[in-house]
Amino acid sequence: MATIHDVAKIANVSVTTVSRVLNNRGYISEATRTKVYQTMEQLNYQPNEIARSLLRKQSNVIGLIIPSVAHPFFSELANHIENYAYELGFKMLLCNSQLDPQKEKDYIEMLKRNRVDGIIMGSHTLQVDEYKHLNSPIVTIDRQISSEIPYISSDNYAGGSLAAQLLVSEGCKKIAHICGNLELHLLANQRTEAFQAVMKEKRVEHVIIQTDMNVFDQLQYEQIIHQLFQDHPDLDGIFATSDIIAAFAVKECVIAGKRIPEDVKIIGYDDISAARWLTPELTTVKQPIAEIGKMAIDLIMKQMNEEAFEFENILPVELIKRAST
Repeated sequence: MATIHDVAKIANVSVTTVSRVLNNRGYISEATRTKVYQTMEQLNYQPNEIARSLLRKQSNVIGLIIPSVAHPFFSELANHIENYAYELGFKMLLCNSQLDPQKEKDYIEMLKRNRVDGIIMGSHTLQVDEYKHLNSPIVTIDRQISSEIPYISSDNYAGGSLAAQLLVSEGCKKIAHICGNLELHLLANQRTEAFQAVMKEKRVEHVIIQTDMNVFDQLQYEQIIHQLFQDHPDLDGIFATSDIIAAFAVKECVIAGKRIPEDVKIIGYDDISAARWLTPELTTVKQPIAEIGKMAIDLIMKQMNEEAFEFENILPVELIKRAST
C-alpha cells in the first residue's frame, strides 16, 4: 500500500507539500496540486482519515442519532441533514437508537471515539448529564434537555391548535386525538395541550388516546385505533400526532365502513411524502423538515466556529388541507 512518502518521492515534492495539498492549507500552485493528485491516483494512495483528522483537529464527520430510520419523518429528516452536510464538505454517521438507552449510550461513545465534529440528537432516552459531558457541539431536535444545549422544534402548540380548530370548524362533534406517550416530556406534547385548549374553549366532546412508551412502534397503531372505534362508534373527527398514525386511521375507517371525510374527518402531522399517497389525500400539519435539517447543521457549524447562536429555535408550521377533511 502506497504511503505519503511514496507520493512525495514520485511527485518530486516534499512530504509537507503533499500534506498541505491533502489538508488544503497554505498556498500551493495549481501545477503542483495537479501533479500531487495525479500521483495519488497513479499509486492508488488512500489518505489515513483518522490521522488527518487528528492533525486538523476536525474529522468533517457529524453524527446523527434518531429513534427509527424506518419512520418516514426521521428518514426524510436524515436525508435533508445528509444532503446539506455533504454540500458543506461533511459526512454523516447515522445511528438508529430504537429508543433503547443502552444502544443510544453505545452510539454516543462510538461517535466520541471517532472524534465527530458534532452530534445531532433526534432521540433522547438518556439523562441530561450524558449530553453535558460530550465536550463537542450538540443540537437536539424536538426536545429541550438543557439551557446550555441548543434545540430545534416546529411550533407544536400552533400546529395542535390549527388541527383542532379545523375539525371544529368542519362541524365535528366528537373528536379523538391520538398522541405519543405524554410521560416522555417531548415538545410534541404541546400539540396535545393546544388540542385540549381548543376543545375546552369550543366545548366539544373529545377523547385523548396515548401510545405506549415506544411511540414509533407502528404495530400498536392498528390495535389502538380499532379499539378507539369500538369504544366510540360515534366519533367523527381524528387528529393524529403523525401522518403514519393518521394513515392507520384511514385504514380502520375503510374496515369499519366509515366514509372519509363524510363520516370521519382525519388530520395528521408532519406532511411526509406519504400523506399525498393515501386515498383520500391526507390533511396534515406541515413541519418544515428540510429547514429543520439545515438549521441543525448550521447550529453545529456555529458552535464549531465559536459564533453566536440561538439556543431556542422554533420554526413555523402550516396547515395543508386535503381531501381527508
